[in-house]
Amino acid sequence: MKKLMTKGLVGLALLPSLTMAAPAVADKADNAFMMICTALVLFMTIPGIALFYGGLIRAKNVLSMLTQVSVTFAMVCVIWVLYGYSVAFSEGNAFFGGLNWVMLKNISLTALTGTFYQYIHVVFQASFACITVGLIVGSIAERIRFSAVLIFVAIWLTLAYLPIAHMVWAGGFLAQDGALDFAGGTVVHINAAVAGLVGAYLVGKRAGFGKEAFKPHNLPMVFTGTAILYVGWFGFNAGSASAANEIAALAFVNTVVATAGAVLTWTFGEWALRGKPSLLGASSGFIAGLVAITPACGYVGVGGALLIGLIGGLAGLWGVTVLKKWLRVDDPCDVFGVHGVCGIIGCILTGVFASSSLGGVGYAEGVTMGHQIWVQILSVVLTIIWTGVVAFIGFKVADMLVGLRVPEEHEREGLDVNSHGENAYNQ
Repeated sequence: MKKLMTKGLVGLALLPSLTMAAPAVADKADNAFMMICTALVLFMTIPGIALFYGGLIRAKNVLSMLTQVSVTFAMVCVIWVLYGYSVAFSEGNAFFGGLNWVMLKNISLTALTGTFYQYIHVVFQASFACITVGLIVGSIAERIRFSAVLIFVAIWLTLAYLPIAHMVWAGGFLAQDGALDFAGGTVVHINAAVAGLVGAYLVGKRAGFGKEAFKPHNLPMVFTGTAILYVGWFGFNAGSASAANEIAALAFVNTVVATAGAVLTWTFGEWALRGKPSLLGASSGFIAGLVAITPACGYVGVGGALLIGLIGGLAGLWGVTVLKKWLRVDDPCDVFGVHGVCGIIGCILTGVFASSSLGGVGYAEGVTMGHQIWVQILSVVLTIIWTGVVAFIGFKVADMLVGLRVPEEHEREGLDVNSHGENAYNQ
């Protein structure tokens, strides 16, 4: 089986996006599997990300977070059908797809992607776009205008997410270069984290940052969101095999093992640094492990997955305790510290542990470990530069049109009341 998997590695690099030659009859098991996986990934955003981020910020802004995640989720879905899916996944050039599938035209009811219906592929990929945008808002929470968020999302999704998804998963530039990203290390996590980091710098620090204690207002909500994300992530990773097959099984077990390793290293690392292990630390360890294994889960063996998880937990802890201070940024939900750092680590380590000598499925014919690692690094660098530039443009346009930041008095009183006219809790 390893020989077969090695020969198919280049093809796997294009999953879950490549529209393959359609068999005569769709596979019912694969269709059911992909619909379940799609529902799980949708569940990750609504309510997973919403609850996770909502618990991390202050009580006076929790409804603003839930609203931003919910409305951008809907906005991405609409854009995806209008032109997003077509630009990301139809035939085009090395950076952008074409417009053949605008409004899903030219996709018949019985059209297939591999062994399942293409309509399922449309929604599966939409769920990835939704959660990527949902991740960004955690970096700019508690002080940004709601209208500015919507303007930014429309620009960034069009000019950053769609081309990067095309480059990685639809046979574009990075896929042609041999980059491996099984379920979204570059497309989702690094992409979102860098955009969020740019936004955090441009929108500025929250009023009172560094002088007042900004603590998570509801840790049980954080844990609930974490648990939902953990369960949903199996749709994220196993579903990226695009079939109920042995690669999905590999991605599934690797996700369990890597995440467990990251929880332990984050918890014990925090315990050593601060004297006490925390629920917030354990929850963050879950996310760090999930992020780190995402690009690698279908390419590495179980031992490699465990090592990626162990390293990812420590890397995420370093990202939120050390790197965040170096960057001097106000990232309320530690999007870059966890998703950015662990996404980068996971992408690079994919190039290491995909080696058949280390238990992975092996490289494409003629590819060495050194070359694959170099390709992985290039994919990370390109993603950082591309999304960073587009995010800067998107936030600047939003600033010119409506202004990025709410007035300071509104910020201090809370966005729930001033932006949405609601209170989460009885006063």
